[in-house]
Order: sequence, then structure tokens, then C-alpha cells
Amino acid sequence: MNRKIKILQIIARLNIGGAAIQAILLVQGLDPNQFQSVLVTGKVSASEGDMIYLADTYGIKPIIISNLQRDIGILNDVKTFLRFLRILNREKPDIVHTHTAKAGTIGRIATFIHNLVYFDRIRVVHTFHGHVFHGYFSKIMSTMVILTERILSKITDIIIATSESQKKELVYNYRIAQASKVREVKLGVDLEPFLLSTQEKTPIAKKITCPELKIGIIGRLVPIKNHKMFLDSAKIFLEQNPSIKASFLIIGDGELKQELIDYCHRLGLSDHVQFCGWKKEFPEIYTNLDIVALTSNNEGTAIALIEAMACSVPVIATNVGGVRDLLGNSQLEFISDGFKIFKRGILCRDNDAKGFAKGMEYLVKNKQLSKDIANVAQSFVVENYSKDRLIRDMESLYTEFLNQVS
Repeated sequence: MNRKIKILQIIARLNIGGAAIQAILLVQGLDPNQFQSVLVTGKVSASEGDMIYLADTYGIKPIIISNLQRDIGILNDVKTFLRFLRILNREKPDIVHTHTAKAGTIGRIATFIHNLVYFDRIRVVHTFHGHVFHGYFSKIMSTMVILTERILSKITDIIIATSESQKKELVYNYRIAQASKVREVKLGVDLEPFLLSTQEKTPIAKKITCPELKIGIIGRLVPIKNHKMFLDSAKIFLEQNPSIKASFLIIGDGELKQELIDYCHRLGLSDHVQFCGWKKEFPEIYTNLDIVALTSNNEGTAIALIEAMACSVPVIATNVGGVRDLLGNSQLEFISDGFKIFKRGILCRDNDAKGFAKGMEYLVKNKQLSKDIANVAQSFVVENYSKDRLIRDMESLYTEFLNQVS
């Protein structure tokens, strides 16, 4: 193919998280001599952090479909579908690469209809940055979502999983597609700001003033992230370690903010927990923390853990999704009921606040082990989760795929 390969990257919204980062990096980073990239996205809700600033930093001007929003709405979704059909007809891409469930559904159906009507052969790639097959909806609705994804896989040329665990889930647990259609491509992150961030604890904002120990969680304040477990674990930790002065920082925003503030007050934690909102200075955030926590009920590949590991900050997380792929093999059996030491972090059972509190305590009281784990983790993410590696992998995938079908 002599001309440039044109790729439409479509994502429902550029809210803070791994999916938005990947879409932006792919538009910015692909070889401009070989690829032409266009970003299509919707609107971020008022309660979410917006990563449009990252697109602006790279000089990316996305096509905004104002009706493309997170929530399901028939009128908005039909308008989005029709608008995307017009974009396809105008842009005439070689590949449509969809990210997130909403954009993946509308983008793939629209591309299928376009190909039928215009006798075209636009290829379709979809990335599962996580999935909504459990933890989001009722059992009936979850079953409907799974069935929908199985149908959508029939009109998808390549499905990308961001970890080995996620690929196994898609192929064997939920039977979304055959293994031959699913490729594993790890996330990529611009690691340089995190690697260069100083280990000297510098204030990131005036309102973050903490005692000696700072344990933080970074993410959207939504049910799937299970911040209540983080707060429950904080209460247990403080009760079991009264001599340790600790603060727990919640960095992020979302629909559950007021509910979590009220829950924090009922637990008697108001003097120990700070709700910091979203901040752009992520490297400084991580280097001001002693431990980074993740309490999710469902997760793809947690971008917050990758960034924390790049800053050599020890991590503790629940055993969900692709988290185990990040943390590596276990070193020892459970030291106490509820947590296990892994090569690059501490792993806990999901919804086990007591075990999580014990895991945090173990990290705090075993400083050399925490340091060793964090250093190994930093080397691991540098080798496996860099932006350059992501770009190389995706350039190879796009070109090899188009050569095969030519």
C-alpha cells in the first residue's frame, strides 16, 4: 500500500483513564509518513475528569460528536450513529479502531452498515480496555451485554485484549470470540514524566497536607472502583495501628463523591481522609504517596498501577482483571488472611477490607521489602508498558493486518 493508512480512532469520551490515553497516544504517535490518524470522541460528563488537555498538548483536534455520551439514550445514540455514518463517508478510512463499549457498539455497527451500503471494506479493530460483563449491571442485563458482544465480534476483524488474563476471559470465560481473532497488546504510557519525577516529596496542592504516611487511590468515583472498601480498610488500618499517623487520599471525581463523603463521615474518618478531586500533575501525585491502592471489583489493566510503578511507589490491589499480570508471580503464601506478596506488589481478595488493611500494614512495616518490590515494578513497566512499545506493536498490527487482507 503506497498511500498512507488512514485510521479512525473512536472513543465514547476522553475521561481520565487508560482508554483515553491509549486513543490519544495512537493518534499522536503513529508514524506520520505511513499513517493518517483521526480521533472521534463524545462529551465528558460534568462529574468526570476530562483529558482533552492531553489531546491539546499533542496538537490533536478531535471530531466531537456531542450526542456521544456515556449513558444510553435512544435519541442521542441514533443521532450519534447517523453522524458517524457521515464521518465514515467523508473520511473514508482504511481502519476503524473503536475503544470502550459505547463507541465500540455504535462504531462497529455503523461501519458494518457503511460497508453494506457502499460496497466498501473498512476493517474494524476493537480494544477491550476492560469489560462490563460483571459488576456493572444486573445478571439479566450482563447476559444481554455478553450476547451483544458476541454478535459484534462477528463484524469485528481484530479484537485487542490489554493483558493475558483479559484475553483468557474474552475467549474462554465469556466466549466473545475465537482465540485466533483476539490479540494481546499491552497498554502504553508516556513514562518519561513519571520516571523523571523526583522522589523528594513536594507539595502538589495546598490542600494536600498530610502526616508522615500517605496512602492514595486514584480513579473515578463510581461503584465499580469500590472506594467504600478503601474507606473500610482505612478505618481498620487506623484502629489496628493507632501509633501510625496516616492520611488516605482519594484522587478523582465522579457520581459517588457526596455519597463517599457521607460514608467517610459515618465511619469517623473525616480527619484522616482527603477528597482531592482530579489533578493533572500525576507524576507529582504519585511521588507524594507512600502506597498506591486499587480496590476495584472489575478492572482491565489499571493505568494507575502502571503509573505508580513507574514512580517506584509500592502498590496494593484487589485480584481482578489484568491486575495479576501487572503484579507478577507470588513470592509467598498468604502471610495473613486476605493478602499475598507478589513479585511487584501486594494482591488481595476483592471485597475483603480486613485483608486489604493487613496488606497495607505489611507494606508499611516492611520498608525494605516495599522498596525492593517497587524497584522491580519500575523496571518491569519500563520494559513492558512504554509508549514507544505500544506504537511499534500497533503499527505492526495495522500494517500486517492490511497486507493479509489485500
